[in-house]
Amino acid sequence: MTDSPWGPARVALTAFFAVDGFLFAAWVVRIPDVRSQVNASHSALGLALLCLSVGAVLTMPMVGRLCLRYGSRPVTVASLALLSLAVLLPAHTHSVASLGAALLLFGAGYGGANVAMNSAAVDLVAQLRRPVMPSFHAGYSFGGLVGTGVSGLLAGPLSTAWALALSGFLGAAVTVGAGVVLLRSPAAPLVAPTRPTGGTERTAGGTGRPHVRALVLLLGLTALCTAYGEGAIADWTTLHLTDDVHASPAVAAAGYGAYAFAMAGGRVSGTWLSIRLGQTRLMLLGGLTAAAGMLVAALAPAAPLAICGFVLVGLGLANLFPLAIARAGEAGGPQGVALASSLGYGGMLIGPVVIGFLADAAGLPLALTTVAVAATAAALLPLSVGRRARVTGGGRHMTDHG
Repeated sequence: MTDSPWGPARVALTAFFAVDGFLFAAWVVRIPDVRSQVNASHSALGLALLCLSVGAVLTMPMVGRLCLRYGSRPVTVASLALLSLAVLLPAHTHSVASLGAALLLFGAGYGGANVAMNSAAVDLVAQLRRPVMPSFHAGYSFGGLVGTGVSGLLAGPLSTAWALALSGFLGAAVTVGAGVVLLRSPAAPLVAPTRPTGGTERTAGGTGRPHVRALVLLLGLTALCTAYGEGAIADWTTLHLTDDVHASPAVAAAGYGAYAFAMAGGRVSGTWLSIRLGQTRLMLLGGLTAAAGMLVAALAPAAPLAICGFVLVGLGLANLFPLAIARAGEAGGPQGVALASSLGYGGMLIGPVVIGFLADAAGLPLALTTVAVAATAAALLPLSVGRRARVTGGGRHMTDHG
């Protein structure tokens, strides 16, 4: 028995994704205030922010194992509860060391939530027998947009402590409400049948067999290439538009907003496109669209043309990461999600850094063209995944819906 296309479990899980994006955005908006509060230099702040990434990366593999043992839905609720609590902590730090410790815990909640939510989403996709993974990530995108807008409006009237406290309270309230619904909804069995492949079998969640691990690694590399572009664009778009294209700060902000809305909109249509085109074809077209858009955005001489390029990048990248994580979960269960998510998160970390070094050496426009290279790789890697899946029969539901 499965949920209806928009049954209680799907609504509740989408709410978790939205709250995850909302809480992360609420923190990001307040970074300048927290930096002043702890009196950190740029390099010291960078080290503190690295603690967030370290907390996430260290937690992800452990959460994959917890999902196997206790189920992904209870771990999702626990991770979001931790994230809702941890978002309060940076506002009460008064040194770089204490900020780093707070962000280590925040990163643990954020990384844990991402693995657990995606694992729960993979199971729900299997229940529904529809490629609805992009819709969950659309919830994350819209949650981030709402978090950015609301936190920006509250930046004047409320102190950092009060603003983050309200965000944490909202996160906790949604965690309780959506958690009750999610835990009471029928769940897919942890172990699913595998297509016969010469007498070999695999339980959902194992990445031990070489062919399964190879599939997950390829999908993780797809996520890494996609996240490389997302991280680079998040940190460098406005600077490129102001310094290289000579746009005003308002136009530059609008340019990044257009990219973010395009990505959210692309994810809303991701399920329909997955059914119509097939997942592999959608990932191929998405990656190539993002690559073309990035070349336009990086090399355009005028702001309107550059912004159009960023819109294409947002539309193109929109469904690559969700589908890569979904297929990694189909192949390797929660541990597959954890491995692919860790690689993807690594791409988001190295993207801005690589762009920075290349910009110093060759200029920011040329540095940004590496995003086009990464997007092309993200478009082509799923073709290898499809061939390996057909040869080995790996994965629980390694179908292409096309």
